[in-house]
Amino acid sequence: MDKSLNTDKSLNATPVSSRTHIGFFGRMNAGKSSLINALARQPVSIVSAEAGTTTDVVKKTMEIHGIGPCVLLDTAGYDDTGALGSLRTAASRKAAASADIAAVIFSDADDMTLELTWIESFRALSVPALAVVSHADERSDAENAALVEAVRAASGLEPILVSAATGQGVDELREALIKAAARTPEKRFILGGLVAEGDVVVLVMPQDPQAPEGRLIIPEVQTIRETLDRHCVAVCVQPEELQRALDSLREPPALIVTDSQVFDSVYAVKPEKSKLTSFSILFAAYKGDIAYYTDSVRAIESLTERSRVLIAECCTHAPLDEDIGRVKIPRMLRARTGPGLTVDVTAGADFPAHAGDYDLIIQCGGCMLNRRAVCARIAQARRAGVPMTNYGVTIAYLKGILDKVETGREDI
Repeated sequence: MDKSLNTDKSLNATPVSSRTHIGFFGRMNAGKSSLINALARQPVSIVSAEAGTTTDVVKKTMEIHGIGPCVLLDTAGYDDTGALGSLRTAASRKAAASADIAAVIFSDADDMTLELTWIESFRALSVPALAVVSHADERSDAENAALVEAVRAASGLEPILVSAATGQGVDELREALIKAAARTPEKRFILGGLVAEGDVVVLVMPQDPQAPEGRLIIPEVQTIRETLDRHCVAVCVQPEELQRALDSLREPPALIVTDSQVFDSVYAVKPEKSKLTSFSILFAAYKGDIAYYTDSVRAIESLTERSRVLIAECCTHAPLDEDIGRVKIPRMLRARTGPGLTVDVTAGADFPAHAGDYDLIIQCGGCMLNRRAVCARIAQARRAGVPMTNYGVTIAYLKGILDKVETGREDI
């Protein structure tokens, strides 16, 4: 087996949201799907001579030696004008917002306007972009040389000539992706600078009806794993056992991480020497912009019954009676503003194109999206001049303890 590629499907695989996202973008029949299949060495995407075969974003999780865990994004052609063309291209744009690396596929020199536009959009986002010339086997050497030179001159990039059919250039593309990955931001840590080796960390995790049966939610799992990786001592309890756990410790824990919903009860018994934060606040800093979130949350004070608030969930789930985003936070907000406050909810990849329609956006922790996608949402809110915060910051603020929990900022 080629160890440069690993398509492990085990339950222990890295979550998609923590993988490097590599997007492939181009026109219909530019060869995106074939190229991904060649990289993965298996039929990940359907390949057909009929234009518009790829209708939604296809994701393939894998490991590439030199990059690590990644996910390949096969997108619909951005020149799709079919009956569902606008929906397909919209899905491609959403995929572009989550791409850490972009491979833009060129297949013709007659009109490169779309390709160059997409490359410029990735440059504006500081996303490493590769220019890939596909279908090398379908042209003569002279024609390939001319097309490569045209792409080089127009894009300012060094094109990679590939053929998914013969394998030409696939290894070069893999190496280019590895080099591009080295230019992406350095690894971030969930716990940031809140802990040091040897610290005791208490994690308070309610296993109420909202918790998935038989397993932990992603923020809890990833925080526990990082606690172990950083050689700390992890103590996991439900709120009811917190006091007993604290009493059993020789020294107060360095840090207590709690579910935001029990902030006040945990704060009431927290040792003075122990720092306090929540999983949602940790992920706000890990995935998003904690400074913008903590500044934006003060917009709550100016909300009235005529205001509109958006609850932006990053995953789709069946809401329960006491759902935190759909029930608890709206209830807390209306207790301040009055019952007339309008609260809308979006879920999963949905995010309004017109963020300016809202007076405040409150996002979940974002554990199902990668950092690039979360930051794209924040950028959209900033452009619209709309304050945006998240669940944990909102709850801490509404409970009056935001200045008493660890957010990574000292000026709030």
